[in-house]
Amino acid sequence: MVYGRVQGVGFRSAARNQARSLKLTGWVENRPDRSVRAVVGGDKEACMRFINWCRAGTGFSWVERVDFHSMKLETLGPFSVRY
Repeated sequence: MVYGRVQGVGFRSAARNQARSLKLTGWVENRPDRSVRAVVGGDKEACMRFINWCRAGTGFSWVERVDFHSMKLETLGPFSVRY
């Protein structure tokens, strides 16, 4: 979960591009509370790099905090943006 000014600033598209560059699977979506939720799968180091990227955000976003936890996931497809 990514909190702050992360909706309407291209965060999801940038997250998709970042995840794909790291060869991660999963998805990212906007939440009703104005946060963004991402589910990622892949190499542990690549997942941590993605989380650190989320903490920095994009030039137009402002990230207050990132909450994350590890969990066993079902097979995820190519990283996508959910609408």
